[in-house]
Amino acid sequence: MSQITLVLPSALPVPEFAPDLVRALQAPALASLLSRTGAQRRLPADESVRALPHETWLARTLGLGSTGQPAFAGAAMRSYGLEASGGTWFIVNPVHIEIARTHLMMGDPRHLGLAEADSRALFDAARPYVEEAGHALLYGDAQTWFLRADDWAGLDTATPDAALGMDLTDWMPLGERAAAFRRLQNEIQILWHTHPVNAAREARRLPAVNAFWPWGAASAASAAGMPVNGARLAAFDTAAWLAQLAGTSSSDLAGLTSAIDGDTLLVCGSAASYAAAADWGGWIGVMTQLEAQLFAPILESLKNGRIREVKLVLSHRDALLEATTNAMAQRKFWRRNTLESLL
Repeated sequence: MSQITLVLPSALPVPEFAPDLVRALQAPALASLLSRTGAQRRLPADESVRALPHETWLARTLGLGSTGQPAFAGAAMRSYGLEASGGTWFIVNPVHIEIARTHLMMGDPRHLGLAEADSRALFDAARPYVEEAGHALLYGDAQTWFLRADDWAGLDTATPDAALGMDLTDWMPLGERAAAFRRLQNEIQILWHTHPVNAAREARRLPAVNAFWPWGAASAASAAGMPVNGARLAAFDTAAWLAQLAGTSSSDLAGLTSAIDGDTLLVCGSAASYAAAADWGGWIGVMTQLEAQLFAPILESLKNGRIREVKLVLSHRDALLEATTNAMAQRKFWRRNTLESLL
């Protein structure tokens, strides 16, 4: 029998909208998983870490950030077959930063729509500037590059999702080498401003790729990182680097769920983009899909003995909910099936 951990970023509704969303959500299987539990706890976000609660949880669980600060770069590089030859490496995401009247704001990288060839062209243009600054730049995929910057080891960075939708004045890298980052950022912004890739994107009414976002710093010697107890890592509808780390590229959640065999840690990010955009109708829709394709099959497998235990890890920006259930807990018929745990 298997033990399944489901990590569901943004599946915990934000408090101001939670009562209305819970009333509108029809998810009896999720309600059963959350109501008939052996253990449940809600944890506040760690304000000392510039990452979302599920990112902090995942980093600790994978052994990629003992202090809670996600240190995903080294393990992500290895998953792309790249050699981290000493030093400190960052994940780098090409992004669009919108310049509003009073602040800067990052566009959702999930919606950037950056093609492989265009990403390569921007990467090749930026690399000489990065190398002239004394760093190395490696290509993973269209959304994921890697930067070696040993002297930036103490840079306090934020994950892209933590900075998303926020005034970037408060989320830019901090520390002794922050000025060096800003200088390199400015040089590359000027370079990309007139790049043919961005001219073509703007002609297609797509946002320009006008900045890069470093985060997830890790030393080359950091552990490869595996889920606790040797569980298999799986990912669905997540950032490209996490899907690569998990070695999964399935577009069929129901198929992925039915194929689970052995202890598994599954990260499903389907709700994240809707929550980030405050599209609560879309959030209800995707949670309804997860009910049919994930929660109901998992509950059935728990009841018929195929799965031994299920742990749910649901989060929003400011908190994380952990709930653990098993077949015995599901027999607690006197516990009313409810989604009140989401409030």
